[in-house]
Amino acid sequence: MSIREIVDSQGWEAFRRLEHMALQQTCTLERRVVATGGGIVLDGDNVNLMKGNGRIIWLRASPETISARMVQDRESEAFRPPLTSTDSITEIEETLAKRAPLYKQAMDFLVDTDYRGVDEICDLIIGNIKVAD
Repeated sequence: MSIREIVDSQGWEAFRRLEHMALQQTCTLERRVVATGGGIVLDGDNVNLMKGNGRIIWLRASPETISARMVQDRESEAFRPPLTSTDSITEIEETLAKRAPLYKQAMDFLVDTDYRGVDEICDLIIGNIKVAD
């Protein structure tokens, strides 16, 4: 089921429980890169699990960049339900304003992704990991 289908049929609380269970299973694996959804930090237990099993990297982007990426991703709207009743850019701004302190608290380091391609972002992540080791 997509996130939208889970939320529509069972609600956000059920989705967050499933998300936590998936994270628990993922954290039993070794040497993995895991891309979580942005809401993973809403549960402190999730942050503790991630911190105990690796590094947390905040891939920060501006609301405009996030909006542009969502528009380019044809599956985004069908896959993910809205988080608020506002328009897309307002929703992104409101969501980031609420979550930014949680991301900042949870992260080991951040990489600004605005105006950067995938290869450059990966190089920055690898560089940060090498410095931390």
